[in-house]
Amino acid sequence: MKTINKVLLGLAVVGSLTALSANGANLYKKCSVCHGALGEKKALGKSAAIKGWDATKTIAALKGYKKGTYGGAMKALMKGQVAALNDKQIEDLAKHIQTLK
Repeated sequence: MKTINKVLLGLAVVGSLTALSANGANLYKKCSVCHGALGEKKALGKSAAIKGWDATKTIAALKGYKKGTYGGAMKALMKGQVAALNDKQIEDLAKHIQTLK
């Protein structure tokens, strides 16, 4: 019985991670228009490439854009892009960006 519980717990964790990854990837589709499929582009030639950014860095940037306290030339544009994202979505998106290689 303990083995079955461990297997079920393992499947639940894998399922949760897969859902998290899928949600971040789905959210990133909108970002990829300017940042590229792998975050390799400087959006509109004005931003840094975000490929492989640490999730903590991305979360800070996105929350800063949302508050209007972060960013340079793209500040106003990005504020509109992240305005509707909640903290969980920002975290999922940041974790996905971290995986881009």
